[in-house]
Amino acid sequence: MTVGDQATLIWVGSYTADRNGQGEGIVALSADNDGQLTPLGLATTANSPSFLALHPTLPVVYAVAEEGKTVRAYRRTGDAELEAFGDPWPAGEASCHVAADPHGRFLVATCWGDGQVILYELDDDGAITSRASAAAAVDPHTATSPDEKRPSRAHSSLMLPDGRVMTTDLGHDLVRVWQYAPGEGLKPDHHVILPQGSGPRHMVRHHSGTVLVNTEYSVEVASLRMEPDGAYVLASMVPASAAGVKNGDSGAEIALSPDGGFAYVGVRGSNRICVLKVANGGAELEPVAEVPCGGEWPRHHLVREGWLYVAHERSNDVVSFRIDPETGVPEGPVSRVETGSPSVLIPAV
Repeated sequence: MTVGDQATLIWVGSYTADRNGQGEGIVALSADNDGQLTPLGLATTANSPSFLALHPTLPVVYAVAEEGKTVRAYRRTGDAELEAFGDPWPAGEASCHVAADPHGRFLVATCWGDGQVILYELDDDGAITSRASAAAAVDPHTATSPDEKRPSRAHSSLMLPDGRVMTTDLGHDLVRVWQYAPGEGLKPDHHVILPQGSGPRHMVRHHSGTVLVNTEYSVEVASLRMEPDGAYVLASMVPASAAGVKNGDSGAEIALSPDGGFAYVGVRGSNRICVLKVANGGAELEPVAEVPCGGEWPRHHLVREGWLYVAHERSNDVVSFRIDPETGVPEGPVSRVETGSPSVLIPAV
């Protein structure tokens, strides 16, 4: 498998037979400067590697096994091949997301099934060396729903420039901020409470420092502003789409244009990509357009160098769209490749 000189290598996670998916493991795609996608084949077999993360400096990819409840490292061995690197480490129920510290010190995995947030420390070769579970979440909305015990659903993490870690809890409508303590794991710093039933899912940091959070249940975007003392506060929440939520909709991924001027939210169910204009340092969001995503169940998408790439879990394909630089609206699809139950797209460089 060879990647062209003018192409970007994209690792594609998937759902495999253990999760009733059509994938076989981690697949490699090539995307050229014209948005054309080329399948490069299976990089490595793995059981439902539904989310991936890259080591910041080493040719190592980390994957959660959502059904297998593990996190494992894979080392790049060629242009587009991977091999298992070390043993799998235990995670929690339905481990659905993994992210790497930008300094290569640790990983954080979040687990939808039991709400665990788990830190794994890394050695200088990128191998996992230890594991520590963080404190469990407490539902801040119990006072308004005392008879309803809602399960914790940790869903994603975001590494902040000051070394702290932010995580979402979709079940408790919480965004939690942590301090990293070497050798001990994650220690609570503070949290931000979102409206009950919103379901914070994934996050992206605007260059202004504002963090944008898309919600799975209410299909909105929350803006979290950092105050001078370092605490984040909820600044605003706006609908991802001016047309509103349709029956069966759920929010998926959020991504930003390179200049931070537009945000892109995937909506499963009605199969849309919603475009929001971002202004005032991320504090102001306005839904300005939406387009069909080009497939079924847009689980994840990637914005890169004027292109939008969308992974469709249920139509078993990845498609590319050209982004109009003036309006921010995706145009296409331009290219499509078939691949089994894709769940995440991560550029290799």
